[in-house]
Amino acid sequence: MNNVIVLPLLIPLVTAVLLIFCAKNIRLQRWMSAISVALNALVALFIVYQVDSEGIQTLHMGGWLPPHGIVFVADMLAALLVLMTLLVAAACLFYAFRSIGEEREKHYFYTFFQFMLAGVIGSFLTGDLFNLFVCFEVMLISSYALIVLGGTKRQLRETLKYMLINIISSTLFVAAVAYLYGTVGTLNMAHLSLRVAEVQQEGILSVIGILFLIVFALKAGLFLFFWLPGSYNAPPAAVTALFGALLTKVGLYAIIRTFTLIFYHETGGIHTIIGWMAAATMILGGLGAVAYKDIGRVLNYNIVISVGFIAFGIASASEASLNGAVFYLLHDMAAKALLFILGGMIITSAGTAKLGEMGGLMKRYPWIGWMFFIVLLALVGIPPLSGFLGKVLILQGGLQEGHYWLSGIGLLSSLLVLYSLIKVFMGAFWGDSPARREQQPVKIPRTAYGAAIGLTLIVILMGVGSEWVYSYTSQAGAVLTDPSLYINAVLKE
Repeated sequence: MNNVIVLPLLIPLVTAVLLIFCAKNIRLQRWMSAISVALNALVALFIVYQVDSEGIQTLHMGGWLPPHGIVFVADMLAALLVLMTLLVAAACLFYAFRSIGEEREKHYFYTFFQFMLAGVIGSFLTGDLFNLFVCFEVMLISSYALIVLGGTKRQLRETLKYMLINIISSTLFVAAVAYLYGTVGTLNMAHLSLRVAEVQQEGILSVIGILFLIVFALKAGLFLFFWLPGSYNAPPAAVTALFGALLTKVGLYAIIRTFTLIFYHETGGIHTIIGWMAAATMILGGLGAVAYKDIGRVLNYNIVISVGFIAFGIASASEASLNGAVFYLLHDMAAKALLFILGGMIITSAGTAKLGEMGGLMKRYPWIGWMFFIVLLALVGIPPLSGFLGKVLILQGGLQEGHYWLSGIGLLSSLLVLYSLIKVFMGAFWGDSPARREQQPVKIPRTAYGAAIGLTLIVILMGVGSEWVYSYTSQAGAVLTDPSLYINAVLKE
């Protein structure tokens, strides 16, 4: 057992509680939040090192051995996702320091920020389905507060829609957990894998598996993404960057873990459904991205496209595609956070979110322009940036499994990403400034530049050092393709 693996969950929880008592001291809140995230990132880095050198790490809370009690499991997939979560959170936090506004900071923004981190990290590390539900709820309740914080009319409207959708999905989640427990008598993920293989009730288990798919698809924005573009367009850019980088990824992680560990024994039917959902998500997300001329909407539909592309890798379920899905998931967390931070900086600089009212920003803000161009290329999958290897592996896996039509849609989605983001780049940075704009440039805080530069370096280094990064992501992929590695680490402790 390894007690260290509970620290990434414990640190933000303790920090969130402490921040409640210093809500009016903004400077202290910033320092506490920054120190907490930095310390947690070091802990996550140490866990990655431990998993690499010693194998999968487990912790049985209270000494209760599986399948009884609460278990936390850090395999390479969970460890890498926790580390990237904290790197992205650090960038979003620094961007929020000078952009979120003191009124929101005084009303517990940093407290909800830390609670949301605890929910996200707990979702990655838990080895129990019911505790996955609990961590989901911690994450979602915090996200409700972050969306509505500020109290504008649009925020209130979108928060109601967002809450209703997630209340429905959470109710279905509880029902699915209850049905599964009633069928196999356990909720420990490793033990579930064994029991599902033993129980001769394929019809019931298939229905339960589809119910889990609906729940996680709602949370990930896979096909059922109708709530996402409006809800993510309501809060400030720092919050949207955090949501775009993390929330949908938790849903995708849950799909990956559930259908490579628990329901992997008969993959044909459910994986076919995931493939169709992925195709529809990429197409519909791409159409939305090219149709709108509002930066927020364009970027939000780009989240949808990436969700569909990662789901394509899950549907193929080959070694190459799962390795690619893990690599691309990590890339997309950093790239989406950078994209939304830069989007927020563009809107602040231009004074509007409408592309038709922008222009000429490259002359005044060249750093923002070139960083946007870099992340654009990364999201399209141009080498040597971070999106290239993940896309190649997913497409390779799709072709190996005979998913030629899905691979074609995946390539088409890259063209739609290119078109939509080039449209933003040209509309915002090319041409002349509108006559109505003040001649004095808007000052962008240094913390915003620091956050964007840090994420840009991650996007570049993940691409240039892709061989080194792949040595870790392939370990994660090995556990996904061979569930016995996870099962033995948890049950044979």
